[in-house]
Amino acid sequence: MDKNVVWHEPTVTRDRRAANNGHKSVILWFTGLSGSGKSTIAHALEESLYQLGANTYVLDGDNVRHGLCGDLGFSDADRNENIRRIGELAKLFIDAGVIALTAFISPFLEDRQKARELVKEGDFIEIFVQCPLAVCETRDPKGLYKKARAGLIKGYTGISSPYEEPENPEIVIDTSVSDIDECVTQIIAYLREQNIIAPASQDKAVNS
Repeated sequence: MDKNVVWHEPTVTRDRRAANNGHKSVILWFTGLSGSGKSTIAHALEESLYQLGANTYVLDGDNVRHGLCGDLGFSDADRNENIRRIGELAKLFIDAGVIALTAFISPFLEDRQKARELVKEGDFIEIFVQCPLAVCETRDPKGLYKKARAGLIKGYTGISSPYEEPENPEIVIDTSVSDIDECVTQIIAYLREQNIIAPASQDKAVNS
């Protein structure tokens, strides 16, 4: 970094934003195979958190590649850079007092660890969206597994490129046996237990 680039300390801090918001800000990092349900669960969770009055934003893999990461492909190096950018962006979001939900395959352990190390302990909550490859292939919402099996897509995660499962994720949800509501309930319960959002007794409808 250029020595002339100097960090400017803000007067409105993350702690002040948390106090104003009534909840803490964290990164909820959803990882799993394509078709496991990462985006579906992330958006359903965001809806529930919104109804509780929380400030949230979902960083979705496909959406981000339309803009911020539109210059990247799917080589290992580009995947590394994609996750690096998302980690830095998510860090800015939590500094802004927002619960950042990221839904990316993020197949490599090292990349996810680097994203975790960008923030302090407790700020990065890894959510492993577990689902057998065979089930993901039956879903195949974009038809990509079929193309990968036919050799039309090279380096496709789970087929010709590896997916490295999390070793110690904070949360594991299995979308092959649990429905959307059950997965969301499990995550909400964890956020309450960790005092990231208020206990159920303090809930209030934002649109009442």
